[in-house]
Amino acid sequence: MKERLELDDHIKSNPLLLKSFLLALEIIKLYKFLTEKKHEYIMSKQLLKAGTSVGANSNEAVVGQSKKDFIAKLGIARKEGYETKYWLDLLRFSDYLSLTQTQKANNLLDECMKLICSSINTSKKNINKERNI
Repeated sequence: MKERLELDDHIKSNPLLLKSFLLALEIIKLYKFLTEKKHEYIMSKQLLKAGTSVGANSNEAVVGQSKKDFIAKLGIARKEGYETKYWLDLLRFSDYLSLTQTQKANNLLDECMKLICSSINTSKKNINKERNI
């Protein structure tokens, strides 16, 4: 009997953590395809590192020690998101991946980046409000 996997509630209840987790799964699928079918190991490894780091840093941000730590970790997640986009584009333009193959990852990445940027901006505004009180 196959084991039923269940996501932690803290991931399911947080849109950024859920989307970044789904992004990481999609990136892992692309990595497997690239290494097993295309025998591409360098760019695919870069994609794997950056694409899974978005979620890892977002998770770290959620349990951050302070608002500044939260913003810093999300800043790293944002950088990793831009790097992920770079590798997806490079792999597509070099004909290792098709537009169809990268579409789901790009859509999830776009959603993550919007959530990350919004969270950073809101947190910075809140810090500035607290300073002015």
